[in-house]
Amino acid sequence: MDYPYADYGQAVSAQLDYDAHVCAEFSLPMRYLTFLFSLLALLVSGCASTLRSEVTTFHHWPPASEDKIFTFARAPGQTHSLESQAYETLIKQQLEKNGIREAATGDLASLTVEFSASIHGRDVRVVETVLVDSWYGTPWYGPGFYHPYWGYPGVYHPFYGPGWGGMPVAREQERRYTVFHRELKLKITETVSQKPVYEVTVRSDGKEGNLARLMPYLAESAFKDFPGQSGVPRVVELKMKDKPK
Repeated sequence: MDYPYADYGQAVSAQLDYDAHVCAEFSLPMRYLTFLFSLLALLVSGCASTLRSEVTTFHHWPPASEDKIFTFARAPGQTHSLESQAYETLIKQQLEKNGIREAATGDLASLTVEFSASIHGRDVRVVETVLVDSWYGTPWYGPGFYHPYWGYPGVYHPFYGPGWGGMPVAREQERRYTVFHRELKLKITETVSQKPVYEVTVRSDGKEGNLARLMPYLAESAFKDFPGQSGVPRVVELKMKDKPK
């Protein structure tokens, strides 16, 4: 049988040219795949920095009194709570932005503000069917994904050539995580008549379980476009600052 090349060096050179051609064919799809993964990571990071809340208000605003001066009405558990005092400061800032100031010493408050903030977690279990590589159990991305990272040119072909890799198989994959329900309720009443003039409920669900970190955004959502349309639920999205490192 005649050998098609004059010497071994030409054979190796020809094999290297073949592999370079194959790698070039697969490099473009790989670049597209890398771009898609990068875009997906960017989208996920963008979603993580936004707090999405459902806000519902009911109101008879403005109140009868022209002097919009308020004081807090505290529940027994809030009177000596430093956490509640911190939340009062956040709410007071939002009230003052809308022309409602806290009563100073000797002032007669025409409005009373009361609120409650809570957070509850629930465990979520998700079972989904995914495609995995039958050889390694890793996610399957399609034929030829591993080439040219496996094998050496001119040695293992055709067994480790283009398209080499295990066939996909379907397997069930289980994920468990905790979803937290965060809620802020606030009510403003006329001090003398005890007539409610503004009620708002802010609800939000997500993986962040630190209520203190979320309260600035919940308070801002409660007064977004104050007083808003009465009795109509709406969605408020606020950009969150990154967690301190």
